[in-house]
Amino acid sequence: MTHRAKEGHKIHRVAWLRAAVLGANDGIVSTAALMIGFAAAGSGPGPVLLAGVAGTVAGALSMAAGEYVSVSSQSETEQAALREERAELDDDAHSELRELSAIYMKRGLSAELAHQVAAQLMAHDALDAHARDELGLHDVTQARPLQAAASSALCFSLGAAVPLCAGLSVRGAHAVEIIAACSLASLAVLGAVSARAGGAPVGRAILRVVLWSALAMGVTLGIGRWFGVAV
Repeated sequence: MTHRAKEGHKIHRVAWLRAAVLGANDGIVSTAALMIGFAAAGSGPGPVLLAGVAGTVAGALSMAAGEYVSVSSQSETEQAALREERAELDDDAHSELRELSAIYMKRGLSAELAHQVAAQLMAHDALDAHARDELGLHDVTQARPLQAAASSALCFSLGAAVPLCAGLSVRGAHAVEIIAACSLASLAVLGAVSARAGGAPVGRAILRVVLWSALAMGVTLGIGRWFGVAV
């Protein structure tokens, strides 16, 4: 009996994984850093939490808007390229066939086989064949503005909930330490989960996210203590 190997490629997750990780990471780091800066400046629990909530709302909306605008621009560029390719196919299909055949020949096919493959693919769906093999456009990496915006905003809010909950659970002298510890621990978990989901090295992902996040929190801590002004 022949058993087919089960493929477990992770590349199909790249579009949503990028937006989700970016949103959650930014939500944790920016909100925690903002709250730590206020706490280090001598602000009471109320202003610290208010700063965290305000940062969460502003950050989520900013992430959504930024993702929507940038991904919409990508989508418009892709659509323009497809329209141009469709026009070229309508104007001179034979030249497009030769162009596609040349692409397959560069990948190692013989001239005869490359021509046969290109002809059959164009007979099935010419635009799809050229979009994939000439323009490099795939369903996996297709730009989806609304999906990216919603994912980023939601993940930012979920990430920001970590330092907010930490700030609610502790008051007084140890607020900075607790917020920082909870945030860094959650970032380490996030790095591990995202690395596993994408098939990347876990240790490297954890180290990268924790070091840069600790640096951001340390900078805001220093700024807060430098000014030392209660809000």
